[in-house]
Amino acid sequence: MDRGAPPPRWMPFVVLGIGLMAVSFGAIFARFAQAEGVPSLAVACWRLGLAALVVTPIALWQSGHALARLNRRQGLLALAAGFFLALHFGTWITSLEYTSVASSTALVTTNPLWIGLASFVLFRERPSRMMLGGIALSFGGSLLIFWSDSQNAGAGANPMLGNLLALVGSWCFSAYLLIGRRLRAGLPLPAYVWLAYGVAALLLVVASGSSGSPLSGFSVTAWAVLAGMALGPQLLGHTAYNWSLRHVSATFVAVVTLGEPVASAAMAFIVFGEGFAPLQFGGFALLLAGIYLAARGEKS
Repeated sequence: MDRGAPPPRWMPFVVLGIGLMAVSFGAIFARFAQAEGVPSLAVACWRLGLAALVVTPIALWQSGHALARLNRRQGLLALAAGFFLALHFGTWITSLEYTSVASSTALVTTNPLWIGLASFVLFRERPSRMMLGGIALSFGGSLLIFWSDSQNAGAGANPMLGNLLALVGSWCFSAYLLIGRRLRAGLPLPAYVWLAYGVAALLLVVASGSSGSPLSGFSVTAWAVLAGMALGPQLLGHTAYNWSLRHVSATFVAVVTLGEPVASAAMAFIVFGEGFAPLQFGGFALLLAGIYLAARGEKS
């Protein structure tokens, strides 16, 4: 087949499906790592650090010239992107210690809403009616999840704290995406991924050292889970999304990612026996409907 020929029409959908399943295992792997005694900051650090190590030869081979010409502005953007990516994974993975997988993954995937709001505040882009409706639905869904978890002692050790950490993780990921759009415009994908993952991993090493969280001495099972997180959710999942963006619309990809909390919640039910309280289920449904409307209403 000609290398320049487009892929078959069905291929992007298959790739997106594979990416969705890979990303959805992130919360499950994180829970397993935590059960093996790996601190949450170490989980985040090794997820990004191992992924950066795998990408290193590819980035140097394909994008070494771009990395060698990195200017001061790009360097600062890379630091900022890595900072917010480190905060995203640090807060989100920590949230899984306190709240359910369903609540955590539903709240952490609300970034289309925050990006829409940030675009209005920072760039004066007027949100569409569909975007405003999505924000309203998602806000209502988030309130239901918070209220349900506050009344349900079985949701986790401290569900309110866990839900708040997941929301902070979503805000940080939104900042990462907004900064990354500017940085990605002048860098090839391997160079951008290597810089973002590498900077985030280094910052998490510093955070782990400052907090006294060990980065070694784990069991063989724990190392296998950490490697699985780096190769599956981080590299396979996100690479599949990035590849698909060349063949389907960004809105469609954003809508597909709504399957992550659904798939993660289903796996958590099977593996950990986590179910839904009635109000939590209602909030979950409202939140997903709101993110769907926001993604559809996002302007190019």
